[in-house]
Amino acid sequence: MEFKFKQANSIDYKSVTPEYLFNERRRFLKLGVGGIVGVLSVDSLLADIARELKYKSMSKDEMLKLNGEVLHLTSEELATSYNNFYEFGYSKSDPKKKGDSLKVSPWEISIEGEIKNPMKIELENLISKVNLVERVYRFRCVEAWSMVVPWIGFELRELIKMVEPTKKAKYIQFTTLYDPEQFPMQGGFFGLNIGRNASFLDFPYKECLRLDEAMHPLTLLAVGMYKKRLLPQNGAPIRLVVPWKYGYKMIKSINKIEFLEEQPISTWEAENPKEYGFYGNVDPEVSHPRWSQSSERVIGQRGRIPTLYLNGYAKDVEHLYAGLDRTKLY
Repeated sequence: MEFKFKQANSIDYKSVTPEYLFNERRRFLKLGVGGIVGVLSVDSLLADIARELKYKSMSKDEMLKLNGEVLHLTSEELATSYNNFYEFGYSKSDPKKKGDSLKVSPWEISIEGEIKNPMKIELENLISKVNLVERVYRFRCVEAWSMVVPWIGFELRELIKMVEPTKKAKYIQFTTLYDPEQFPMQGGFFGLNIGRNASFLDFPYKECLRLDEAMHPLTLLAVGMYKKRLLPQNGAPIRLVVPWKYGYKMIKSINKIEFLEEQPISTWEAENPKEYGFYGNVDPEVSHPRWSQSSERVIGQRGRIPTLYLNGYAKDVEHLYAGLDRTKLY
């Protein structure tokens, strides 16, 4: 039975996502057998879909209507050059400058824990088993800046159903690849290879979701953006996208996924629990201890706009937090 999720009040998906993807979002990408799957890339998969369905690309100035506000899609240049990815450095420009060190193919993902079907799977093989969709989502950083990004990926719940969690599974933890040769900062300050976890963060980076959050149809594992494969600075080759949470929850370059019974501690929560909680939900009424979250700076635009509760996706996801203290969901 197909799940028909509610349209978010913040985004008219049909107006901002190509119509063929809106109407065909549940379409399976069955590629046949043999070596074809291993050869085809995300780019060629998308090209095949585009030809079959007479795809018409979005124009760069296409706009989103968001609660009466009008937002432009963030330019690809800005979205791929203004990034937080501390494995490459502290500056917003470091990920783009240093990202060439990351080798994204082949890429294996280990899926383990409280599941019936643990596996290690090559990313291209995984892509062949899921439905690739394009979704335009607002992206909100805890630093109070935001973007609007067109992602390409698949609903995380597809993978969850594939591995069949046991009744004990209540949480999912994601882990970034640990390799100081590819991620300079994992070796210590200034990229000096002086031992594991010598920098200010305890690498490898880890993030987590409740199972019901992960099962929501808005939660994606992204493999592309702007109709292209993800670049290293944006979390290549596969990253998490949860549009109602702050960006630090959207872990990049995932190579391990674990299903757990007990709530784990994520990287930023461990580093500074007074400032970064388990949930990381966008909430304009709950300030960061060092700054307000009531407004945000849209990258590529002047001035600031009001921050929306749950980043504008409240009608879709606020039921997940019914009865919980909002001040503790930060």
